[in-house]
Amino acid sequence: MTNKKRVLLGMSGGVDSSVAAYLLKEQGYEVVGATMQLWDMGEGVENTAIKDAKKVCEKLGISHTVLDFQENFKNKVINNFISEYFEGHTPNPCVFCNKHIKFNELYNKAEELGCEYVATGHYALIEYNDETGKYELKRAANDKKDQTYVLYNMNQDKLSKTLFPIGNFDKSRIREIAKEIGLEVHNKPDSQDICFIPNHDYEEFLLKNADRKAPKGKFVDKDGNEMGEHNGVISYTIGQRKGLGVTFGKPTYVIDINGKNNSVTLGGNEDLFKDTLTAKDVNFLMFSIDELDETKKYVAKIRYSSNVSFATIKKIGENRVEVKFETPQRAITKGQSVVFYDGDVLVGGGIIE
Repeated sequence: MTNKKRVLLGMSGGVDSSVAAYLLKEQGYEVVGATMQLWDMGEGVENTAIKDAKKVCEKLGISHTVLDFQENFKNKVINNFISEYFEGHTPNPCVFCNKHIKFNELYNKAEELGCEYVATGHYALIEYNDETGKYELKRAANDKKDQTYVLYNMNQDKLSKTLFPIGNFDKSRIREIAKEIGLEVHNKPDSQDICFIPNHDYEEFLLKNADRKAPKGKFVDKDGNEMGEHNGVISYTIGQRKGLGVTFGKPTYVIDINGKNNSVTLGGNEDLFKDTLTAKDVNFLMFSIDELDETKKYVAKIRYSSNVSFATIKKIGENRVEVKFETPQRAITKGQSVVFYDGDVLVGGGIIE
């Protein structure tokens, strides 16, 4: 490239974003590495991420900056995470972080720093479709690593300014590249689960950071009959079987959680299967909700790790849809996202009500 285009790359200090920096540089971009400070998890954790990213940038000969997004992250991601759990929902904070921070704040910062593009180490692909004149967000080459599920809040403008350099690679190849070019992070473990809860103890995090308690309440059956006492709605999720603290002589699962009346409904495995859901805050990437083809069969999934299933989508209100599955889905969970694909192209998604 004769005219070097500047790109702001979100760098976590992990192997994916580090190799993304190398690939972008190889493609002729002028790369600015940016590590986002999102949440104070104690000096050790945060400093390691910044230190690792800085070291990679020095090795590759690119500039590095630290961006403090903590206030916005708390307001938009953490507060939502806490209030959703107290409602009896199970949110996916990555969806909100991508919507409000990575693919919002980062663009504002990119503009400030004179960067034309924003890049991240997500496993996803963006392609321009000449026929439709639209950008398409497509599943990564390696379906097991695909991260399009958490990216459905993007739009055409953002897709046109975003680069996902590692979307065509296998994770093993990414580690190989990191090793070949001498990056110390080549064998750094993947970050697991939620970045701001490194010990995976959601309950402890919620109790420590919420301004309220989670009172005990009643376990009930489908007919409302009391079946014992629960420890607070934040301790449970739909489909949970272990750790209920009550036994009924047969496998029993959480089938509903109601934060308003502080009840947790228990039932059998068969009660977890439903073929319809409603979703709010729906976003479509290539058309408006009014242009939705309600006769078309899309492929949908109800959580990051679930299998896909054929479904039809019907508009039922302002950015609200009803999704009807061909095959009943197990443990549809309020607060999680449902996303829709047309082949490998992510069409859109929304929050399960």
